[in-house]
Amino acid sequence: MSDATVQRRDSLLIKTLTCMMFFMFAMTTDAVGSIIPLLIEEFKLSLSAASAFHYVPMVAIAAGGLCLGFLTDQQGHKRTILLGLLLYGIGSLLFVFGSGFGYFVVLLALSGVGVSVFKVGALALVGDVTGSPREHMTFMNTIEGFFAIGSIVGPALVAILLAQGVSWKYLYVAASVICMMLILAALRVRYPSSRKPEVPVKFSQTLVMLKNPCALGFSSLIMLYVAVEVAIYVWMPTWLQDYHGPNPWLATYALTAFFVLRAAGRFLGAWLLDRLRWDSVLAVLALAILVCFAGSLAGGTAVALWLLPLSGLFMSVLYPTLNSKGISSFPAREQGSIAGVILFFTAFSAAAGPLAMAAVSDALGNIRYGFMLATGFAALLFAGLLWNRMMIPAEVRGTRTET
Repeated sequence: MSDATVQRRDSLLIKTLTCMMFFMFAMTTDAVGSIIPLLIEEFKLSLSAASAFHYVPMVAIAAGGLCLGFLTDQQGHKRTILLGLLLYGIGSLLFVFGSGFGYFVVLLALSGVGVSVFKVGALALVGDVTGSPREHMTFMNTIEGFFAIGSIVGPALVAILLAQGVSWKYLYVAASVICMMLILAALRVRYPSSRKPEVPVKFSQTLVMLKNPCALGFSSLIMLYVAVEVAIYVWMPTWLQDYHGPNPWLATYALTAFFVLRAAGRFLGAWLLDRLRWDSVLAVLALAILVCFAGSLAGGTAVALWLLPLSGLFMSVLYPTLNSKGISSFPAREQGSIAGVILFFTAFSAAAGPLAMAAVSDALGNIRYGFMLATGFAALLFAGLLWNRMMIPAEVRGTRTET
């Protein structure tokens, strides 16, 4: 077998493994909306207390992305990915051995650190297996498409487990089994050799990135987007519990519909971005998301059970495109650090957004007030992407090399 054939095979395997890593952890992170109502009932928790099931792993991912983002530049992609998978697999498997809320939260923190480590390694690796900014952006959309499929599978598996009288904890056991298979596969794959940095890579390099206007700009847009998206899969099921209209089946499957539409949109996103300017596409989609949220507030749950799932179609390409543009605008030797910075803002927003919604809702007595806050995030996201389109700040760093 020729070297070129071996390289193509390894590249395909690496891409497949990367997609499956995102599929795997999406199964658990995006199933929290289905699990939180069960926790509230079982442990008699407030919305703010129950949201720890979501914000604690997100804080762990944020801390890991910021503090450990340099590892992939220092230790290489393979070691970093294997370490992250090992931490995630252990944290997920141990769910079966306990039953306390605090115990679960500790394991989620451990798993979150693992996610941060392997995700940064995987995101930095994308630059080594793609040959152009457009290919980078297309593959990022494919990765997020697999993430979106995992988002469908996770809640569906929870529903199946509960219907069979089996604890939701076995969702995490299933994820640990997939993780074990990915570790075995990753051990056998030959990863591309990365160019060694001229100076030792340290944590301080990640901190330097925090001062970079381009990094902060993309991170801020991603932070706003994540706050909007997470509002759906964490709190939409809780809000729709107040629905008592003629379509109860839609309220039951609203979260699944959201994930299905988001998955479909992400696979279609590559086609859309191939034909139109990425900044124009993102601004228009952000406006559509804002309309969905504002319309849901105006019409109440009777309208929200239609518009909030529909917003998934418009959210589909925002995160992978912003992520790709943010990472690919930096040299390869810095992509691990910038991926860590972006992951920090992603996870921080995923933790702080739902927690802020819970605090507002607990204070005012209804989750609807939390969605008012989320609508404000959607308005800021649209304003930021409109400014990006009109003022073209990204062009300064050359990220708009292709239209």
